[in-house]
Amino acid sequence: MKSLFNKALKLGIIATLTGCFFGKTKTVDSKTMQNSQPKSPFFNVKLKSLEGMEVNLADFKGKKILIVNTASECGFTPQYEELQKLQEKYPEKLVIIGTPCNQFGGQEPGDATQIKNFCQKNYGLSFLMTEKIDVKGPKQHELYRWLTQKNVNGVLNSEVSWNFNKFLVNEEGKLLAYFPSTTGPLSSNITSLIEK
Repeated sequence: MKSLFNKALKLGIIATLTGCFFGKTKTVDSKTMQNSQPKSPFFNVKLKSLEGMEVNLADFKGKKILIVNTASECGFTPQYEELQKLQEKYPEKLVIIGTPCNQFGGQEPGDATQIKNFCQKNYGLSFLMTEKIDVKGPKQHELYRWLTQKNVNGVLNSEVSWNFNKFLVNEEGKLLAYFPSTTGPLSSNITSLIEK
């Protein structure tokens, strides 16, 4: 376990030095938001939970949704703790969806059972975790096509650059903001938008 942590830490340091996850927060202004017409409705995106059950995003209408690509062996993995605190702080306003992904440094190698056990044992997670998916590239999941492509979401282009990038969707299924890995879940950049 220690060697895995050291490997993750080294990869995280290398990634930091090369700037691969130092993106900039992108927030959609209110005028753009009002005029936006997503090509495809967010609530139509198909997802499966870590347990393989279908997830109906329409069940979350009326709440903001924070989507985070996660990994168990990343320098940012401790953000799981803040994500859980964030979910507990805003149970009536917010749904968090973790999307395990192994595309950055091979830092999510486990299967569904291993991921679930890791998250529960180490962080007591209660928020929704999806099956492991691709967040970029030729097999990019439709959720991330929607989140990253302006021609689909109607407001914003972005790119998932590392583990624990975050996307905030509003109560009506419109994209509000993108946050890089370095923005902590309890950052006022995020909480101020949840509280609006």
